[in-house]
Amino acid sequence: MPFIPCEMTAIVDCNSFYCSCEQLFLPALRHKPLVVLSNNDGCIVSRTDEAKALGIGMGEPYFQSKEQIIQHKIAVFSSNYHLYGDMSRRVMDTLRHLVGQQEVEVYSVDEAFIDLRHISPSALHSLAEKIRSTTEQWTGIPVSVGIGPTKVLSKVANRLAKKNKKATGCVKILQRAEDIRQALEQTPVGDIWGIGRRYAYLLREIWGIETAYQLSNMNEGWVHKNLGGVVGKRLLRELRGEPCIEMKDPLEKKKMIATTRMFGKPVTEEHELKEAVATYITRAAEKLRRQHSAAGTIDIFVVSKPRIASYTEYRRESDARHITLPVPTANTRTMIGYAMPLVSDLFEKGTQYIKAGVILSDIVPDEAIQGNLFYKPANPSDKKLFKAIDNINFGIREDAVRFGSAGTTRNWKMRQEHRSKKYTTRWEELFDVP
Repeated sequence: MPFIPCEMTAIVDCNSFYCSCEQLFLPALRHKPLVVLSNNDGCIVSRTDEAKALGIGMGEPYFQSKEQIIQHKIAVFSSNYHLYGDMSRRVMDTLRHLVGQQEVEVYSVDEAFIDLRHISPSALHSLAEKIRSTTEQWTGIPVSVGIGPTKVLSKVANRLAKKNKKATGCVKILQRAEDIRQALEQTPVGDIWGIGRRYAYLLREIWGIETAYQLSNMNEGWVHKNLGGVVGKRLLRELRGEPCIEMKDPLEKKKMIATTRMFGKPVTEEHELKEAVATYITRAAEKLRRQHSAAGTIDIFVVSKPRIASYTEYRRESDARHITLPVPTANTRTMIGYAMPLVSDLFEKGTQYIKAGVILSDIVPDEAIQGNLFYKPANPSDKKLFKAIDNINFGIREDAVRFGSAGTTRNWKMRQEHRSKKYTTRWEELFDVP
């Protein structure tokens, strides 16, 4: 009998991804409580199951949890984005190898949707098991697989797969109507993909809707009126098993590139602010060249901490400037030249700056740049120069070669007091196999 395709979608989600990356290269920490902190070691952004069991909450400020972390001897790491980015690429490449390039939609650094319309219903479980086991074997990163008739239901399935890993084996499939109903009854309305905190509060406290199952039984007209119009109706239909959120083609080239960071300590000098912006432009330009593009507009913004009488009066203020370039470019030197006057214009003596950022937009392919009659054409050798610089910085270490305007001491850099090594991206920090 010929196979009749059915609409099924999977989502593969790495378990406690940042923590799993750290444990991969420090096996002694496996099955131990561990947390990873956000930029500047501010908040907890990833926890192992063991840390969760000890009451460590997601998003908690590190300083508030520090006493509890010390008491329970919980391992602490600063975010190591070089490591996480490389491990994410390996996970996604593994998924593409297993199911095909066109079937995978990378949703985030640790999640990917997979189109399973070409898979027989009877083969779903074996494929999910193969994805789970092969990904962990090839990359060392444990994953959970949730499968359902829609993207929203696959997210519901994945949540249940991760909630009780021992019982589910990190795989959950919602295929039968009864399985879907039970899963929706077990899903709090605030845990539905697409329901934010505000709507979750309204659904629970105002309208008395506690579970995803209750929401799925609401009238479409009511949902349209109270849950964001068309977006709410789409969510309702997805909960009922009707696919409304299509798989998207991978976004190969970004339409906007941003680099922003909090400073390790408040910046009060103009030259330090310029160093930070020059460094961020360098990072953004590297991303631009990586996708063979050029940017026509540069936006610079800074966030300041005004003079205050007490901590309770603290508030953030931001200001921004932008410039449209005469010709789109990916030349770091050129971009820094245009950006520095903007920083001078933004800087106010006596102000404490806590953050800065660079946004590149009006991005075009670098082989389709429209010239400017009143502007000197770019030097063709610049491409070779920056290709060499990018290769050196990627192969040896970040900023091995950099412009003097990016500074040498850079005391403003964000805190990373607990960062692990860049085990997979730096020669001098490669993991040593005993």
